[in-house]
Amino acid sequence: MAYGFDLGDPATNANPFPAFARLRSEDPVHWSPAMKAWIVTRYADVKKVALNNRQISADRLTPFFKANPEYQRGSIESLARYLNHWMVFRDPPDHTRLRRLFNKAFTPTAVENLRPNIEGIVAELIEGMEAKAKRTGTADFIADFAYPLPASVIMDLLGVPRADLVRMKVWSDDIALFIGTAQVAGNKYLRAEAGARAMASFFRELVEARAAEPAADMISKLVLARDESDALTTDEIVGTCILLLFAGHETTTNLIGNGFLYSMRHRAQWERLIAQPSLAASAVEEYLRYDGPSGALARVAAADVEMAGKTIRAGDRVFAFMNSANRDPEAFSDPERFDIGREQNPHLTFGHGIHFCLGAPLARLEAQIAAIRVSERLPDIRLAAGEPDWHDSLILRGVKSLPVRLG
Repeated sequence: MAYGFDLGDPATNANPFPAFARLRSEDPVHWSPAMKAWIVTRYADVKKVALNNRQISADRLTPFFKANPEYQRGSIESLARYLNHWMVFRDPPDHTRLRRLFNKAFTPTAVENLRPNIEGIVAELIEGMEAKAKRTGTADFIADFAYPLPASVIMDLLGVPRADLVRMKVWSDDIALFIGTAQVAGNKYLRAEAGARAMASFFRELVEARAAEPAADMISKLVLARDESDALTTDEIVGTCILLLFAGHETTTNLIGNGFLYSMRHRAQWERLIAQPSLAASAVEEYLRYDGPSGALARVAAADVEMAGKTIRAGDRVFAFMNSANRDPEAFSDPERFDIGREQNPHLTFGHGIHFCLGAPLARLEAQIAAIRVSERLPDIRLAAGEPDWHDSLILRGVKSLPVRLG
C-alpha cells in the first residue's frame, strides 16, 4: 500500500521529521490524498517553489473562496475582503506595489529603534514569570513570555493600546483557524470571519483617526505612504494592519517557543548560550532551521509544472515544507543535530525571493534579546513534566503551552 503523508495525524503533527526524511528519500514531490495537495520536501525543490512566481502562485485564496460554500452564501465576506489584501497572498504586480509602499514604513532603522522597547518588555515579562512561579511553582513560557513579547511589540509599533491585548488574541486565534489550515476546528470559517470582521472594524477606526491626526506609529506611516501618485487604500491599510498584528506575533511566538523547547531538550546547548551570550544570533538561526515557526509555504499551481518526475497540474495545491528542506542532508551538514553555533545555515524559514519575510529583522531582534535575557536572568529554568501539545496546523508550527520551573 502506498504511503500517504497526513499532517492531520496527531503523531505526525507532533513529530513530522521522520515522515519528511522518508518523503525526501522516496517521494520528494508527493501527492497526499488526505490533504488533497502536493507535498514538496527537498531543499532544492522547496526553494524552486518559493522562486517560481510565474507557474506557482501565492494567491491561494481566490480559488479557495470561489469554491467555498460559505463564501458563496456571503458568510465570510470580511475574511475574503481583508485577507485578499495581504501581500503574502498576492502575485506581481499587486505584490510589488504593496511591498514597495510598505517598505517605506518598515525600515531597518525603524526596527533597530525598537530595541529599547523590546528590552523593557522582556524585563517586565521575566519579572512576571518569576512572580508567578513564586506563587504557583510554575509559569507558562508561551502564555507568560513568548506570546505577550511579540504581541506587545507589534501593538506598540502600530499604536494599539496594550490594554487591547486580550481581545486581539481572541480575534487572532480565530483567524489562525483559517490561515493555519487547521485540520480539526468546528465552524472554523465562521469563527475566522468573526475574528477578521472584529479586527477590521477596530483597525478601521484607528486608520480614520490617524488620517485626521497622524501620530508617531506605523498606522500613520501607512496612511501617509505614497509612491508617485499611488497610495494605499483604506482597505489595504486595514488588511495590512491585520497581517502585521497576526503574522507579527503568531510566528515570532512560535520562533521563541520552539527555540526554547529544543534548548531545554538539548541542555548542553542552553549551557553554551549561558556561557557565550554572543552566540544568540547564530542560536536564533538554528531555532529557525531546526523546527521553524512557519512549517510550509502554501501555493497554487498557475500552470502545469514538472518537478521530480511528477506533473503538478494547474489549480493543484502545493505545500512546500521549509521544515523538511531545513533538514535536508543535501543542504546541511549533520542536519538532525541541534547546534546553536552552526556556521553554515542557509535555512528557508523566512522564504526566498520576492516573498521573503519583510518582518524577518524584527523577529530576529526579538528572539535574540529574549534568548540573551532569559538565559542571563533564568539560567536554571527547566521544562515541567509532560509532553507539549502542538498546534493543529500546516502553516503555523508551534506549541500551545510550555509549563516551566525556574529553579
